Amino acid sequence: MIRLSHIEQGAALALGAFHLCIAGGLLVLSNLDLYIVHLGAMLLLTFLRLPKSAGRWQTVVSIIVASAATAASWYLLLRWRDITGSGGDASMLDYGVATFIILLILVAVKRALGLALTLLAAAFLLYPLLSPWLPGMLHGRGNSVERVISFMTFTTEGVYGIPLGVAATYIITFSIFGAFLNEFGAGDWFLKLARRLTRGVRAAGAKSAILFSALIGMISGSAAGNVAIAGTFTIPMMKREGYAAHEAAAIEAVSSTGGQIMPPIMGAAAFVMAELLGMPYLQIMRAALVPAILYFLFLFVVVQFSAVRRGLQATTAEPDPNEERIASGGRFVLPITTLLVMVFNGYSPIKAAFAAIVVLLVSDIASRRSLNLDQLRRVARAISRGTLATVPITLACAAAGMIAGTISLTGLGPKLALLIVSASHGLPLIALALTMLVAIVIGMGLPTTAVYLVLATVAAPALGQLGIATLPAHLFVFFFGCISTITPPVAISAYVAAGLADADINRTGWTAFAYGSIAFLLPYMFVYNPALLLQGSAIYIIVGVVTAAAGVALLAMAIVGFANTSLTELQRLIAAAAGACLLLHGWWFNLTGAALALLLAALLIARRNRSTA
Repeated sequence: MIRLSHIEQGAALALGAFHLCIAGGLLVLSNLDLYIVHLGAMLLLTFLRLPKSAGRWQTVVSIIVASAATAASWYLLLRWRDITGSGGDASMLDYGVATFIILLILVAVKRALGLALTLLAAAFLLYPLLSPWLPGMLHGRGNSVERVISFMTFTTEGVYGIPLGVAATYIITFSIFGAFLNEFGAGDWFLKLARRLTRGVRAAGAKSAILFSALIGMISGSAAGNVAIAGTFTIPMMKREGYAAHEAAAIEAVSSTGGQIMPPIMGAAAFVMAELLGMPYLQIMRAALVPAILYFLFLFVVVQFSAVRRGLQATTAEPDPNEERIASGGRFVLPITTLLVMVFNGYSPIKAAFAAIVVLLVSDIASRRSLNLDQLRRVARAISRGTLATVPITLACAAAGMIAGTISLTGLGPKLALLIVSASHGLPLIALALTMLVAIVIGMGLPTTAVYLVLATVAAPALGQLGIATLPAHLFVFFFGCISTITPPVAISAYVAAGLADADINRTGWTAFAYGSIAFLLPYMFVYNPALLLQGSAIYIIVGVVTAAAGVALLAMAIVGFANTSLTELQRLIAAAAGACLLLHGWWFNLTGAALALLLAALLIARRNRSTA
């Protein structure tokens, strides 16, 4: 991509400042006004960004289209109240402008996100028109073109629905907050902190990478973006430590993918989930906390056993010349603490993020004891970059709104839910497996937000019909939408990491799949074991979390094939079975897992005694 033009930078800065004014309560707009302005500006930014090979005519056309997108959005902003106030009485010009906006969204999605999501959104748009001629469960009464266009653009059920609303409120505010942290040096401080915490331990480079990626992930929430940010530092560090290129890339990919499920700032889909379920975001964070910790615990144990197996030694704990700089990182801890305290005390996440930005700025000025032009430039860059980072997510949300709108308009959701129930023969475990497969397959070509929204409107209701609680069902869908980025054959995060490591992409993808394999079990575990979502009595939660942690460690041992010594195939099988039983819900499973773990320990002790005899 070419360097951002002054127009693009100015538009991004203006839009970001506008949203910060909204978040801070300085401006008050109706939801539809806000969504129309947000999407119109995002379309403008999309068409202003050109490839390096763009010629003069392509540049001219893009500028014309960007201007037309702005004009169309402005027209809709002025007309929607009259249209809705008259009960949907729209003129031909209204329908023409609305159709143009829909086409612009599809073109922008193709440009920013690729063909897969474009085709999926187009297919859903065409379904209401073609359903009278479709067979079986897909047959419907059909809708007119005017009805489809009106529903998609003149209501808050289609393009300007919940997904876009989340992008225009939660996501852009948190994206700007993350950009402020990075612009003011939090990324560098997080790396130094991670290296300080792992200094003097075995596999310090890999463990630093895991910690750093988790910390960056908490303020980013984008798997591929985390890899691009953290991998530049961590992958060379792991390669110097002795890890093969594909292993270093895989560890980084799995670590960065975990950022989407790590509170407090999870992937964009988590904000959509909170809105769809009508739950406080704090409740989503609370439920995801233990699964996220178990995910990273598994990766830590995998790295530890791998390091012991390959004979890596602990690094020498030398004094850190940057110790004072690490201690000065309080200006980054304070805004994150502010964010958490406000969310835990019932404030809106948007208000909390805005307050955290203000605290960060005040802390930076106080630490430097000055306010100069360079700081103002960094503020402008942070707002601009945070806004631009939201462009693809916004477009994905607009496309997802079309999908959700079609399901709402046609009643397609209950039909697809019935199809899942029928295919699973009413068995929840089979329905979960089918949902997992669909999430992984469509996750190969769609961003996490789109994957989640499609399955949340189709699969989650089916899981609910089979007796699975609402929050676990939605978290199940969310998890598999996230980990599709490390699932071959299209493992986007792994491929980005492979490029940074100069490693074979297929080998990296399959290694990442193995290192992140716990993520394919955890969603099943928390569906059947509510303790992992911090639901139930204190003793129930404590026992569930402790046994799950032990199970995760045993599964990591089975994956690596090593503890204090190499494991035989039988011992690896016993370790895997013990770990799975400890993760499952129920005393009998836990006792069986404990018995198998003791058997494994006895076999390893007997083997060691024979070798020393």
